[in-house]
Amino acid sequence: MVSKRRALRTAVVGVLGAASLALAGTAMAATPATPVAHSAAPAAAQQAAAKAAITAKPSVSTVNAWQLFRVTGQTTGLKAGSKVTLQQKQHNQWVSLPASVNTSRTGSYSLGVKLGLKGKNDLRIVSGSTASPVFNVTVR
Repeated sequence: MVSKRRALRTAVVGVLGAASLALAGTAMAATPATPVAHSAAPAAAQQAAAKAAITAKPSVSTVNAWQLFRVTGQTTGLKAGSKVTLQQKQHNQWVSLPASVNTSRTGSYSLGVKLGLKGKNDLRIVSGSTASPVFNVTVR
């Protein structure tokens, strides 16, 4: 009786093992020859880059020349500790100013700024290819 049970158990395990191999062979036959992981990785990177964003809010809208003010904001989709830099539009080109700071581990930042160019200044915060919406500060 014991040997019949052992034989039955062995037969069931053998059938299950054969079924597993058959299913694995079917799955492998259905898998396309070109790897999908390679085409999915750039798409995931593009989605992550598309989700990156920066907000920016100046503490004032009007300042005297060389008066200190702050720009604060939040980043999303960027690595903690990423460098953010203030840019100013000069002659229809964005110029990076010597005002930058690393984001906190939560993605926030606070940047002290002094501007000397009188008039309306178009400004933005950038990190790599990600930029905040343009904001304005008028210097008297």
